[in-house]
Amino acid sequence: MADKKSFFSKNKTCPFSTEGAQQINYKDVRLLGRFISEQGKIMPTRITFVSAKKQRELAKAIKRARFLALLPYVNGGGR
Repeated sequence: MADKKSFFSKNKTCPFSTEGAQQINYKDVRLLGRFISEQGKIMPTRITFVSAKKQRELAKAIKRARFLALLPYVNGGGR
């Protein structure tokens, strides 16, 4: 009989809360791009494992970068 936890569990720590981690900055388009889906939506915490406080900062930075045209509002224009 198989174990109840036979699957591989991910590391569920916030990537921004560890010591020496990158700071969230609206000008860092590469960093913010990792947290945006292919459709251009902000990825949820349950997928990225970002803490609630940092998720709010991340969302604010993404929205600010979109407003300044550093990031697109929508990715992939057609069907």
